[in-house]
Amino acid sequence: MTEAPVQEINMDQFSRAAQAIEAEVGRVIVGQHEVVRGVLICILAGRHALLEGVPGLGKTMLIRTLADVLDLKFARIQFTPDLMPADITGTDILDEDEHGRKVKQFQQGPVFANLILADEINRATPKTQSALLEAMAEQSVTVANRTYRLEPPFFVLATQNPLEMEGTYPLPEAQLDRFMFKVNVTYPSVGDLVSILERTTGIDSARAGKVADGRQIIDMGRLALNTPIASHLNEYAARLIIASHPDDATAPEKVKAYVRYGASPRGAQAIIVGAKINALLDGRFNVSYDDIHAVAPSALRHRILLNFEGLADGVTTDSVIAELLQSVPKV
Repeated sequence: MTEAPVQEINMDQFSRAAQAIEAEVGRVIVGQHEVVRGVLICILAGRHALLEGVPGLGKTMLIRTLADVLDLKFARIQFTPDLMPADITGTDILDEDEHGRKVKQFQQGPVFANLILADEINRATPKTQSALLEAMAEQSVTVANRTYRLEPPFFVLATQNPLEMEGTYPLPEAQLDRFMFKVNVTYPSVGDLVSILERTTGIDSARAGKVADGRQIIDMGRLALNTPIASHLNEYAARLIIASHPDDATAPEKVKAYVRYGASPRGAQAIIVGAKINALLDGRFNVSYDDIHAVAPSALRHRILLNFEGLADGVTTDSVIAELLQSVPKV
């Protein structure tokens, strides 16, 4: 999309647009309200999301639907063990100019889009996974010592299978930290599964229409970032991050016993930005402790690394986060 002048939007416009997006996605995606909310928060923040769940739960369909609803240039990269970095970023090729001379030209890869679906990202080797790191961090791609900028808005929405499944490679910690949220996609309830069958086993299937565009998403994100937040909430988020480190005196017992590394400062940023957007999506300008608690699991579950004892005892990162939220005082 081309650059457009900055347009200020108000709270009412934000709410109407957000409700329209969620409603249009709901025409295709049954249930999964928390998943849709988490991914939408990342998009409005201009950041990336990682969706984890076993195959067949609609992760890819959700991301495709969001691309349709937001009218964004969409590209899907299917990660496989033989995928090479150049298959993502693009490469220089030899071509002929108008005089018949051989010239080197850069052929863009699929990363040159607005919304990237990195499908089953943990089925590719770490070298290929890291090809996305510069794009995610800097919104640029460097090939043969030349840097190419990616056009905003730019989001990577990645799906991955649980690491226990065969043929998966764990993402590098540096790349994991670039994802604002890690959203767990769970099995549908019986009622939701019945609705899925009714929508998908007939001749006609639901399709989502376009209700927003990239410029509008950027403007909504700007309003979210400008939303004020009380200093005591910033301090609370900071204390949550510090207490996630096992060598800190304020760490709860579960952290000291089962955590190898705590969350990074990006975890605190993800909590605060996510809490702001969560409040706006609920129609409020005031951010509360409840907003922080709503987004903290998604912001921290991929940033807290368990030690050997934690893995051996079957401790989950979400249970560690739950104890953090319960034990760290609010005042």
